[in-house]
Amino acid sequence: MYRVLGDVVDAFSPSISMTVSYNDKFFTCGQVLRTPIVSNPPRVQIGGTDFTFSYTLVLVDPDAPNPTEPTMREYLHWYQNNLARSFELVNIYNDGLLNSRMVTDIPESTTVEFGNVIIPYESPQPSIRIHRMIFILFRQPSRRMTRSVTNQRRCNFNTRDFAEMYNLGLPASVVYFNCQRERGSGFRRFKSTS
Repeated sequence: MYRVLGDVVDAFSPSISMTVSYNDKFFTCGQVLRTPIVSNPPRVQIGGTDFTFSYTLVLVDPDAPNPTEPTMREYLHWYQNNLARSFELVNIYNDGLLNSRMVTDIPESTTVEFGNVIIPYESPQPSIRIHRMIFILFRQPSRRMTRSVTNQRRCNFNTRDFAEMYNLGLPASVVYFNCQRERGSGFRRFKSTS
C-alpha cells in the first residue's frame, strides 16, 4: 500500500474483506485503471455474515489536481454509509439510465434502492499524471449514522478528520488503484518532503 498509509490513513489491521470491481472486472491494489473503465460506479462487496454491523465507505483522490501539487487533497469522489455486512453495492438503472448516486440508511439484507441519496459517485478524471484512488471502509459505532452527513465537500476532504468527527476509528479495509487518463503516458512524481 505504497504511499497510502500515512498520506491518507494511519496504519491499521484489516478486519473485514472488501472487493471492488468495475465492469465485472476485479483489480488488485496498485493496478492502473484508465478513465473510461471507471466512468460508472463500481460494484463493492463487503465480506462477512454478521448483519448487526454497518459500514461507511469513502473514495478519495489524495493527488488532486496534480500529484506534485495536491492542493485539493483529498478529493472526495464517493461517500456512502450504513452499509450492512455481506452487502453488495450495485449500479441502479432507472428508466434505462444509470443513476450514479450516494446512498445512506440502507437496511440490512436489502439493496441500495432502499437508501437515501446524499452524495453521487463522481468518476475520477485525472488530467495530469497518475492519481491514487482509495476506497476506505470504516465500521460504524452504531447501525445508523445519526449526525448530519450532508455537509461534506468534495475538495480538501480529510479522511482522518472525517473518521474522528463521526467516531469511526481506524479503517476496517482499504482498496486502491492508480487512475490514469485514456491517453496518459504513465508515471508518478512526488514532491520531495525533505
